[in-house]
Amino acid sequence: MFASFLIGLREGLEAALVVSVLIAFLVKSERRDRLPHVWGGVGAAVALSVAFGALLTFTATRLDYSGQELFEAITSLLAVVFVTWMIFWMRRAARALSKELRGRLSDALELGSIAVVVMAFLAVAREGLETALLFFASVQGATASAEPLIGICLGLLTAVLIGWGLYSSAVRINLTKFFTWTGVLLIFVAAGILKYGVHDFQEAGVLPGLNAQAFDISTALPADSWYGTLLSGMLNITPQPSVAEVVAWAAFLVPTLVLFLRRRVPAPASSAA
Repeated sequence: MFASFLIGLREGLEAALVVSVLIAFLVKSERRDRLPHVWGGVGAAVALSVAFGALLTFTATRLDYSGQELFEAITSLLAVVFVTWMIFWMRRAARALSKELRGRLSDALELGSIAVVVMAFLAVAREGLETALLFFASVQGATASAEPLIGICLGLLTAVLIGWGLYSSAVRINLTKFFTWTGVLLIFVAAGILKYGVHDFQEAGVLPGLNAQAFDISTALPADSWYGTLLSGMLNITPQPSVAEVVAWAAFLVPTLVLFLRRRVPAPASSAA
């Protein structure tokens, strides 16, 4: 549930910030007549994201066991790629995001209402599709309960409330620190998704070594304990992983954390500057 909440909060806040920038630009530019077009594009993006999530679930349930394991493995790898790209992209482009969005919206206003709808749709649809894919991949193997769905809904609702608070200046948070800490947590979640994807490839017979256990800590980490359930649900840490799962988990987690947390050295200013 916490992993789903984190996904909803992180992705939802990014989308909320995008929407708030667009709305603030229209309000300050005295173009309130275009607000319905922005909300229309946002609504279409949300509908597409929900439909995409439903399509993933429907496809997985229509496959046989081997095909389902292979499908879930592929979606897990795609989710890891997208979330890793998103984390590093946001760290690099966050400062210029507002200016870029305002420029695109200004160009769309000159082209007409359809362009405003399309621009708002594209700005939010990327976040929505990433959320649907990441959520689908993160809940694979989870117990058949409503907790993951409740978690992501609470995360999205919290993101909307924070976004509204930032827009109305009722809430002030350090977005740099927020995206840094949530980025670190999502890297751990992505490592767990990759580990589960490797397990699915082994279940489907694509990768060998399903029965080659790296270690067995089932005594110290019972699967039915609250902490075992917490670690398994959030980080996909299991008591009896295979060697390939552990290698994939560590090979992704360690270098990704190092690259993400290392301090960026600004380029030296030129003499002309």
